[in-house]
Amino acid sequence: MSGKKFNTTGICIPSLHYMVDTTDMIDQIIDGYIEQGEYFTINRARQFGKTTTLELLYQRLKEKYIVLDISFEAADEYFQTLGTLARGLIMDISERLRAQQVPKPLCEEWDIPVSGEFPLRDFGRKITALCSKSDREVILTIDEVDKNADNQIFMSFLGLLREKYLKQRSGKDHTFKSVILAGVYDVKNLKLKLHAPEESKYNSPWNIAADFTVNMSLTKTGIAEMLCGYERDCHTGMDIEYIARQLYEYTSGYPFLVSRLCKLIDEQVAGTKEFPDRHSAWTKDGFQAAVKLILYESNTLFDDMRKKLDEYPELSEMIYVLLFNGKSIAYSPDNLAMDIGMRFGFIKCADEQIAVANRIFETRLYNYYLAEEMLGNNTYSASMQIKNQFIHGNVLDMELILRKFAEHFTDVYGNSTDKFIEEYGRLLFLLYLKPIINGTGNYYIESRTRSMGRTDVIVDYLGQQYIVEMKIYHGNEYNLRGEN
Repeated sequence: MSGKKFNTTGICIPSLHYMVDTTDMIDQIIDGYIEQGEYFTINRARQFGKTTTLELLYQRLKEKYIVLDISFEAADEYFQTLGTLARGLIMDISERLRAQQVPKPLCEEWDIPVSGEFPLRDFGRKITALCSKSDREVILTIDEVDKNADNQIFMSFLGLLREKYLKQRSGKDHTFKSVILAGVYDVKNLKLKLHAPEESKYNSPWNIAADFTVNMSLTKTGIAEMLCGYERDCHTGMDIEYIARQLYEYTSGYPFLVSRLCKLIDEQVAGTKEFPDRHSAWTKDGFQAAVKLILYESNTLFDDMRKKLDEYPELSEMIYVLLFNGKSIAYSPDNLAMDIGMRFGFIKCADEQIAVANRIFETRLYNYYLAEEMLGNNTYSASMQIKNQFIHGNVLDMELILRKFAEHFTDVYGNSTDKFIEEYGRLLFLLYLKPIINGTGNYYIESRTRSMGRTDVIVDYLGQQYIVEMKIYHGNEYNLRGEN
């Protein structure tokens, strides 16, 4: 045993944690952006590996460059005035200069206090002196850059970086070779977060930034290689290709979700009555047990998702329609709800259509909306009262569920229009199904068939899988063709 673990909090460190090898991604960032002297923003959804990426960049770059790696995570007091910002940055950067063995005279010159009258301008002169006198080029990285991006002081700081960047390009100044800002928001367009409509500002000083197009999602191959490393240490006998494929299909490579599912299998599924050891946990059934755990746990990612749905009702409404109406929604970059959903990583654009970003998010969102519908809903109550009759010796009687649901639907909604059935049929069926499988089974909607205008609900229950296709009934002959 190596003592490594799967990590879902803070920075992932290769020597301590099982993680996907991101060497190719780091190479792309260094060769395509940093070596080219680009200023850019790594803006991705929460817990998408931004902080780990900055740390990996630091480890690769520190031998060749001076890397000033700072964070605005706990820097609220910096943004009171231009003076407090300049003094705070001088303090942070001074610490990083000494950590990288920058010559003492240069460090002492950096530490000289800035002018009280023009602190930001004086700070700019310090940058020029540092970058012109150092024997190595200097790179600045700032993590959590949007934590305090809601005031003019931050905009002034970006303006200084922009001014020096443009002067360096024309040979009139010396400044950072490259600047990397990391956060959820793209600081090229801060108006959504910062300002009320009457105060909207489109002219971000960060319009000099290069578009960051590197794919940071994990791949099936990368996940499989990570599992190979785990398997060499733990000898579980797992089918690596199968588990890697399942991890990717459920997460679409969202780094936190991949690591979280692995951590749940390794630390919470293994050692239970059903899965007494790692050998039994790293299986199809063990994976489904981990899926069930993640869908019902509270973590920072899901808590943030719920907050954003409450904060942006137009986003919540769009996702509700996408999930329950089963209709395609064309992607538009000018749609506010879509822009928000893409920014936070809840949705994606696939073949010019909007889709939920991954299967875990999709099922979690279904559960979120269904929970709001449960209380007082006739369909949920009807199923709850008779749910025990659908389980026979740990086997789910799906045919009986369908018959009973059809009876209930006919009694309560028999006179409904096709439009009502299209818009609410899936919702009602899932409300009927949920109390029956709750706590034991999982379900998800097969997205590949949804894009073809069909609706398949996949139910996993104690090792058995059931596929339920839902469509409007147009007569027996049409139905027979569908079955064939």
